Amino acid sequence: MFKLALVSAFLALAAALDDRIVGGEAVEIEDYPYQLSLQYFGSHICGASIISQNFAVTAAHCTDGLTASSLTIRAGSTYRGSGGQVVQVSAITQNPNYNKENIDYDISVLRLSMPLNFGAGVQAVGLPSLNQQVPVDTDCIVSGWGAISEGGGSPSQLQAVHVRIISVATCKSAYGSAAITDRMICAGYTNGGMDACQGDSGGPLVVDGQLIGVVSWGYGCARPNYPGVYSSVPNLRNFITDSAGI
Repeated sequence: MFKLALVSAFLALAAALDDRIVGGEAVEIEDYPYQLSLQYFGSHICGASIISQNFAVTAAHCTDGLTASSLTIRAGSTYRGSGGQVVQVSAITQNPNYNKENIDYDISVLRLSMPLNFGAGVQAVGLPSLNQQVPVDTDCIVSGWGAISEGGGSPSQLQAVHVRIISVATCKSAYGSAAITDRMICAGYTNGGMDACQGDSGGPLVVDGQLIGVVSWGYGCARPNYPGVYSSVPNLRNFITDSAGI
């Protein structure tokens, strides 16, 4: 299950997707200035993160099969449907190893048609080093405009929630050893209650100002014993460098 809020052509897939912020709170963009809304012909479908004035990162399952001309990003707004800066995506570099069957290598880099104007609500997120380790139980924060309960509606105001890194062994125990690859990192709580969900796909999982994960998939939203699964930015760091020169 992805964490994606879908429109038009994506509706048939929506039942399988599961990304939204559950158990969090409404926040302001000034506290999460790297957060973007990725929009398909003007409608929010995913989150994304600013990595420079000219580039953003999202999930490959958010861009798969789409053209750059169909996508824009909204930056610098607490609300997904208004305000801030709206910029056309000029190119999509989707990880060539992306596997839609097991959601491996789930990352894309977006080139923007014009530089973002950085300010209080628009800033780049830090990037980790290649293969940087994130210890189990590290406190992280995930943000987005996804649904606030499984099967529920999506808020117009940005939401955020704290989650903690889950061990690979625990994550594999939940989903099966073959399901969790080296390009994935898991976060949440054993008891559930707090998670990303539908509409949060592609958005940021951040630790101490660094983009550690990209919202990718999971079973349901905030269910006990099923943590959220994120693309591991440290383990995909070379792809970002190769695509954006950062």
